[in-house]
Amino acid sequence: MSNEPVSESPIKTIDQGEALQQLREAFFAARKRLKSMPEKGDPVERAHALMDVAEPALGLGQGAEAWQYAREAFSVFVDYERWQEAVEAADILYQSDQPDSILALGQGIWLAVTYPVQAQSTVALLDHVIDETPPDSDGAAVAAMVAHYIVDLRTEGEEKTSLGFLTTQMIARVAKRHRGIEDQETLDTWIEMYQLNDVPELLKRLGLIIDVMVGDRWWFDRDALRERLPVN
Repeated sequence: MSNEPVSESPIKTIDQGEALQQLREAFFAARKRLKSMPEKGDPVERAHALMDVAEPALGLGQGAEAWQYAREAFSVFVDYERWQEAVEAADILYQSDQPDSILALGQGIWLAVTYPVQAQSTVALLDHVIDETPPDSDGAAVAAMVAHYIVDLRTEGEEKTSLGFLTTQMIARVAKRHRGIEDQETLDTWIEMYQLNDVPELLKRLGLIIDVMVGDRWWFDRDALRERLPVN
């Protein structure tokens, strides 16, 4: 048998090359459009254009550039109460892997849980918490259970079924790494033991986790936003 290394599939190489080329084209086209926009135009439209640059920049591994564009967009979206877009910007900020990415993640989660944004976006941010949390920490369990609660609260039909399956798997994954749990009966006991089915307590614990992630470096005034909520 030959000891020569197996070369990468030429089809796969072509596919990856085409994907990178498409990202480059999208990046340069979006940046050109952004530069052509009037300085005193619609801020939200500009923020969308900023995101159009940030997304391919992230795909190209240009984390610092992705951060720059998404950070500006995030502030505009918050100012204009465009919560869904703000949460999407926070996700890019986290994925850009910059010094303040955890800070951005915490603020994105606060917005995603506070406001009725798409459940899928909220679940994605909470899943990042699991990735960032040590296996023996309760934080991952809190994030997984909040994700499951959000799906139950905000979805129905096929979306509830598919996202509910995903969050159930998140809970099972956390339970396994947290306490080696693999059967349903022990899982139910674990949930009860850690009060993970007590929603008010769960949200309070998530708030403490977010406070640790963000500290006093908030990019917006939470108290002012709370005062404008229908129920605060």
